[in-house]
Amino acid sequence: MRKRKGIFAGLTAAALFLSSGCAGTERFLINQTDSPENEYELAQAIYPEMAPYPEETKFIDEKTGEWMEEEYSAAYDAWRGEKRDVMDLPEANGKVLEGFSKRSIRQFLLDSSGENQVYSPVNVYLALAMMAEITEGESRQQILNLLETDSIETLRTHGENIWKLCYSNDGAVTSILANSLWLREGMNYHQDTLDLLARCYYASSYQGEMGTEGYDQALQSWLNEQTGGLLKEQAQGIKLSPESVMALASTLYYRAKWQNEFAQEDTEEGIFYGPDGEIHCPFMNSSYFSHYYWDEEFAAAALGLNESGQMWLILPDEEVTVDEILRKEAVFDLINSSETWENTSYLRVNLSLPRFDAASEISLAEGLKALGVQDIFDGEKADFSPLADSSDGVYLSQAQHASRVKVDEKGVEAASYTVMTVSGAAMPPEEEVDFVLNRPFFFVITSRTGLPLFAGIVNQPGNEVS
Repeated sequence: MRKRKGIFAGLTAAALFLSSGCAGTERFLINQTDSPENEYELAQAIYPEMAPYPEETKFIDEKTGEWMEEEYSAAYDAWRGEKRDVMDLPEANGKVLEGFSKRSIRQFLLDSSGENQVYSPVNVYLALAMMAEITEGESRQQILNLLETDSIETLRTHGENIWKLCYSNDGAVTSILANSLWLREGMNYHQDTLDLLARCYYASSYQGEMGTEGYDQALQSWLNEQTGGLLKEQAQGIKLSPESVMALASTLYYRAKWQNEFAQEDTEEGIFYGPDGEIHCPFMNSSYFSHYYWDEEFAAAALGLNESGQMWLILPDEEVTVDEILRKEAVFDLINSSETWENTSYLRVNLSLPRFDAASEISLAEGLKALGVQDIFDGEKADFSPLADSSDGVYLSQAQHASRVKVDEKGVEAASYTVMTVSGAAMPPEEEVDFVLNRPFFFVITSRTGLPLFAGIVNQPGNEVS
């Protein structure tokens, strides 16, 4: 048996925009802030500025009160043009993520044992894409197989384009993906691999002494900054051992408003019938015309997010569990191809949705092994040769994923990270339907083109009533 020389630490939790191919060094600068990670920083990624979303109130002349139509039109055309440009990317139809998303949602959300479970398919996909870059041989092939990709070059293209499709930082929607490399002081890495991760994945880089409190705090601070502080409690548990060889950190932060916000005065206390009994919690109420979908075992509706995607709400029948519908194909077929769904009606939906704040931590290791990614967890089989010459015995020692989704009257705020250490209802009435989510339900938040940003099961919406 070969002696294990170290542990490869890889962290992920969201995403960042890639504006062009893997070329150029203008994406990096030295951080000038007072953040704890500044002490260890080698280079910080710079992300492209986006044309700002034109708020109409800013195009009224302060002196005359007149509407500045020409200026507004120019600003709107610039903003809309950027949005339109990415729609032609091959990955815009979401097909490259369908298989992985379905398999991984089933793997990591089933058997929730009455607890809330939240998971980000996009986040874990991109984390694994980075992991594929630093592995070789069967270790890499197993990742490619899970991601249903024929080569590392194709996966790299998919990853870049998915980032472009998911990224938004224009004042209307915030959807930020970020990556970073945490290097071990004094270790010689293959510079071409580090350069590739920096160029193609916008990975900022840091270097310090593994296992020290200062370096751990720097990593935790970076994660908190990139996730809007939503996962601060979870990030406190992320530490690098003295044996860690390297860490890859990737994060996803998302914030968007509803197309039609819920009126605060319509929020009322109600009862959610959870697995462990009744829970008194605030229910947001709204009545609107929309498509309503149904199947033999569930009903579904989608809430639009302003200048973004939508949030799918899937409610199993009273005698059906969320696990049961996730084990079948129908719910995934609906989310992926709702435009061709046969059982749908356009009618008034009287929605009653619990305000919720759902968070969870998922250990990915056993799930990834069950999905076919096994060798990277075995020091005898793992091949991390693209990382460094002295990579014998290097292996993935843990893979942790944390996500949180907050839903209120105004909209959605969500964040996710992955830490890898080297992971029917019956047919509705013709005109109107009451859609009351007062028992465990499944949700999916998608990007503008339908990419699955977050998915989750709400078993306990919370009991705070304000």
